Amino acid sequence: MEKRVLFKSVWLPWVLIAPQMAVILVFFFWPAGQALYQSLLLEDAFGSSSEFVGLENFRRLFADPSYLESFYTTALFSGLVAVSGLTIALLLAVMANRVVRGAGIYKTLLIWPYATAPVVAGVLWLMMFASPYGVLAYALREVGFEWDHVLNGNHAMALIVMAAVWKQISYNFLFFLAGLQSIPHSLIEAATIDGASPWKRFWSIVFPLLSPTTFFLLVVNIVYAFFDTFAIVDAATHGGPGKDTSILVYKVYYDGFKALDINGSAAQSVVLMVIVVALTVIQFKFVEKKVNY
Repeated sequence: MEKRVLFKSVWLPWVLIAPQMAVILVFFFWPAGQALYQSLLLEDAFGSSSEFVGLENFRRLFADPSYLESFYTTALFSGLVAVSGLTIALLLAVMANRVVRGAGIYKTLLIWPYATAPVVAGVLWLMMFASPYGVLAYALREVGFEWDHVLNGNHAMALIVMAAVWKQISYNFLFFLAGLQSIPHSLIEAATIDGASPWKRFWSIVFPLLSPTTFFLLVVNIVYAFFDTFAIVDAATHGGPGKDTSILVYKVYYDGFKALDINGSAAQSVVLMVIVVALTVIQFKFVEKKVNY
């Protein structure tokens, strides 16, 4: 039998959701509408004159090879961040779930990185790889590997991926650990009695039961890689060397605030918003079908 909440007044539910709706309207729909409107105009850097040009900004945008290259850069970056972050966090959660002594300290230490601001995470990893005094750069040089994220695009990409994964890993860890602790021990014990190996128990019982958590974190991590990593890129590489780490969200900032292409930047933000919404819809429509609730 389906349970439904009945309100004495038809206006009460609307009053209860009004604060949240106000926040969504002011901080999402209004800026999104402004960006869409500006993407259809051609203005000077100071906004003193404007002209309606329709979709001309979008046509100019997709004719720019550097913008098309940023799609590949963003796809590579977001894929590496999402897959690496979820894999490492799941491994740490499995290990933490088995810890008996000192479990509280172990879990607290793993949660700490989430309290770090993205720009701090970017600077922290930048300093560790800074030549010749960075700890990790020195260690790599000792084993014969010359690290140079200033001139080598692959090294720069690896740097921002590691910083972004480290920043987000605590968030993923918390959800995976909560999911692991909600799995009934009787299922694991029954599989153990049946002779299933630890690896078999994980893939046949534990991981399928974690699929709702994994699906949720997959969506969150892709959105995080598209939007929340701007400060990491800005602090660590400034989109360089060249444009090798200029992801879409950083290019929106660079073209709007440094190149002073206000309308082109607005068009980029609209495209970025459409991409993220489309990816989220695709994940809920297709990927969610493989989730076991």
